[in-house]
Amino acid sequence: MTSQCSNHLLSACGKRDEFENMKRIIGRASIALAIALMLAMWIYALFFASKEVANEIADQAWTARAELICQDAAKERIALADFRPLTEAGMDALDQRATLVDLATDTLERMLVQLEETTPTDAKGQELIPLWISDYRTYIIDRRSYADELRLGVNIPFGESILMGIPLSEKIATFAADNAMTSCKPPMDLSI
Repeated sequence: MTSQCSNHLLSACGKRDEFENMKRIIGRASIALAIALMLAMWIYALFFASKEVANEIADQAWTARAELICQDAAKERIALADFRPLTEAGMDALDQRATLVDLATDTLERMLVQLEETTPTDAKGQELIPLWISDYRTYIIDRRSYADELRLGVNIPFGESILMGIPLSEKIATFAADNAMTSCKPPMDLSI
């Protein structure tokens, strides 16, 4: 009777070993396939994928002028900075902050007016710059709304529009960076 059990157990053990071997083979094959796919992805990304920046416009003269205009606007905003501690601002601190937000936003509006005075010479720039400026105008509306909230005595963090799950300022900043216009990124004055 023990020989039958041992034969039976050997038979079960053999099937178990066969099953374990099959699991190992499938596991190793899955890992090898994943590594091969990742290797193929990196080879494609490094050697075959387009290196063109989606947002980059060809008119470098326009972007250079824009950078200068934005630098001037940034200097104006720096001159407006108020580094007093909140405890020294007085009873009308929120109203004072709202006024500063509006004055800083005015620099952005003047900047956009100057940027709109000329258009890029390339077709891509003529298509993308108006969209970028339109996004900036929405961002300005957000800043004005925030200043209005401050005047009402509501001291909440600045909230901006979100497009496709991305904060509008991030979209604007990415376009500016892709075109070597780092001074044209939205100011971070309301982020802190």
